[in-house]
Amino acid sequence: MIGAQTAFETKMLLRNGEQLLLTVVIPALLLVLFSAVSIVDTGSGKAVDFLAPGILALAVMSTAFTGQAIATGFERRYGVLKRLGASPLPRWALMTAKTGSVLVTEVLQIVLLTAIAFALGWSPHGNPLCVVLLLVLGTAAFSGLGLLMAGTLKAEATLAAANLVFLLLLVAGGIIVPLDRFPGAAQDVLRLLPVSALSDGLRDVLRDGAGMPWGDLAILLVWAVVGLGAAARFFKWE
Repeated sequence: MIGAQTAFETKMLLRNGEQLLLTVVIPALLLVLFSAVSIVDTGSGKAVDFLAPGILALAVMSTAFTGQAIATGFERRYGVLKRLGASPLPRWALMTAKTGSVLVTEVLQIVLLTAIAFALGWSPHGNPLCVVLLLVLGTAAFSGLGLLMAGTLKAEATLAAANLVFLLLLVAGGIIVPLDRFPGAAQDVLRLLPVSALSDGLRDVLRDGAGMPWGDLAILLVWAVVGLGAAARFFKWE
C-alpha cells in the first residue's frame, strides 16, 4: 500500500506544472545563470564550485518544504487527507508515502542538477557518504517544517508563507550569496538556518573536500527532530 501510494504521490507531483517550475526549472536556471554570468562575487575558484552545492540545498528545500507544504495544505483543505485517513492506509503510512515521493523527486532533481553542473565545469570532491547524510537530514528537517506549516495553517496562508520563506532563504541562506557578505551579527543567526547548514555542509564536502561536517549535521538534526515532532503533535487532518 505504501509503495502504491508513493508512486501515486510522485506522479501527481511530477504532473503539476507549478511544482515542476519550483523544484526543477528555477534551481536549474539559477545554476546556469549565476555560473555563466558574474553577478555575485562567490570568492576564489570557479563560480559553479560554490553554486552547485547551494543549488542542491535549494532543490531539497523546494521539494521537501515548499512543494510539500503547498500540496499538503490544499489536500487538507479539500478533504483529501481526511478521506485518505479513513481508508485502509494508516495515517503514518500516508505520511511515509509522501516522504517517499519527496525522496524520489529529489533523486531526479539531483541527477539533473549534477549533470548541468558537470557541463558547466563543476569539480566535486569529498566523501559521497557525507553528502548522502546531509541530504537525508536536510530532507527530514524541511519535510517536518513543511508538514507543520501545512497541518496548522489555512491553505492560502500556507501558499503565501511557503513561497515567502522560499524567497527569503534563497537570498539569505548562503545558496547564491556567501554568508560572509552579511553583517557579522547576522551571519551567526543565518548559519543556524537549516538551508544554511545544508548548503555550507555540502560546500565544505564537495568544494573543499572536508570530512564529516558535524556542526552542520547537528543543526539539521535539531531542526529535523523539532520539525517532525511538532508536525506529529500539531498536524490537523481537517
